[in-house]
Amino acid sequence: MKANIHPHYRTVVFHDTSANEYVKVGSTINTEREIELEGKTYPYVALDVSSKSHPFYTGKQKSFSSEGSTARFRQRFGRFLDVRGQ
Repeated sequence: MKANIHPHYRTVVFHDTSANEYVKVGSTINTEREIELEGKTYPYVALDVSSKSHPFYTGKQKSFSSEGSTARFRQRFGRFLDVRGQ
């Protein structure tokens, strides 16, 4: 295997700025910024959205009734869909 071709893998702190949450994860991302957390210095990456703040993961995502939408669709366009035997 060739030497010095793989990126440097280390623990990086990702900061979700919208939820003000810090997550330590192993990563190869390049960053010049650093942060001191729990008495140690880590590379630092700021994020706008993560699983801590995204509506899908927090349960705040709006869902629409699919049955209502389907019923409205069939009511409007059902006559075009039922033209099987003609």
